[in-house]
Amino acid sequence: MSIVSGLRSPYAKVGRIVYFGRMLDKIRLHAAGKLPVDEYGASLGKGFDGLCCGFLRVDYGELKSRVLGGTESDEALLAWAEERGGRRPDLDCGPWNAFMMKRGFRDEVSARLATRIQESGLEGKPIMTMFDYIDFDEGRDPVSAKAWEGGA
Repeated sequence: MSIVSGLRSPYAKVGRIVYFGRMLDKIRLHAAGKLPVDEYGASLGKGFDGLCCGFLRVDYGELKSRVLGGTESDEALLAWAEERGGRRPDLDCGPWNAFMMKRGFRDEVSARLATRIQESGLEGKPIMTMFDYIDFDEGRDPVSAKAWEGGA
């Protein structure tokens, strides 16, 4: 993948939620023509975006409209999503974050992760999860940074 300025790690949190900020970045960067469509276009609103919106119980299209329609902060957008879909208790957010951060580790995504590592020439990197893969593929080193500690 390309290294895209302004696209944060999936480990980065907004409020209590991992990945949400990355999804917002993708929406904004795509609208500005700064997100490589050939690499990211097919997954907009799907994959992890879809999982995140499902967890928050908001429609991706509505969130996208909200993001592009104003100058709200990430925290304000999360508050809007929680008002719209219902605020999740901390008891739900911890398992959600762990689920997302561990996708690809001994689960149904493991084979796809292995394929992506090989296709990207990242064999030998300490990649255990899809979040690790995304970070290494985009030029970040989540292992040295212990990114999961900030995202957990």
